[in-house]
Amino acid sequence: MPFDPLAETFGRLATELFDLGGVEETVDAVVQFARQAVRCKHASVVLITHGRRPEVVALTDPGLADLYQLQIAAGAGPLLTTIEHEEVLLITDVATETRWPAQWVEVVTGAGIRSALHVPLMLAGRAQAVLSLYGEQPDSFDDDDVAVAHILARHASVAIASARHEASMAQAVDARKLVGQAMGILMERYDLDSTRAFEVLKRYSQHNNRKLRDVAQELINTRRLPHSD
Repeated sequence: MPFDPLAETFGRLATELFDLGGVEETVDAVVQFARQAVRCKHASVVLITHGRRPEVVALTDPGLADLYQLQIAAGAGPLLTTIEHEEVLLITDVATETRWPAQWVEVVTGAGIRSALHVPLMLAGRAQAVLSLYGEQPDSFDDDDVAVAHILARHASVAIASARHEASMAQAVDARKLVGQAMGILMERYDLDSTRAFEVLKRYSQHNNRKLRDVAQELINTRRLPHSD
């Protein structure tokens, strides 16, 4: 596989990924590019949510969702192994695998998949996503394919981390706006200054074990402070 054209393509990909902004849009672009760059049958990206539960974000074939749901339910499979060990996992022939439950082999081969390449995406110093590539024949991936997947994983990791940060910042801005509006309602209704209004919101948030933005949103919607539990 020639690398000079790929180097130019990867440079263009990096620019395109950062222009996308959203996490889902970024992940979908990674999956589509991976399928072309490695010439595999299917590709997917699974992200780890805040609860440390894998969540399928992008698939080239919706039918692949069953592969992941099976692993998540069983607590075993190459996806979880890749996350746990934070290492590239190459499966040359699914039909001969014995590391995971036989049901996994049946589902994968039933989907027409005979080989797979799983690459961890490192975010904030740990594996928080996995890029998976699937082939229809045994030994579908050679050393060049693994090298390309490594490069793509690095680009994807940076782009996804950036998209997540932007999404987090946008949520923080929205939360501040909601709190500001709620404070304004309290200040007008009860003749409070901004410090006292914020203290009231904070007290309700802590007492009811709810996020401050949720308390603010309810106040805005109902014009009343939430009932205490």
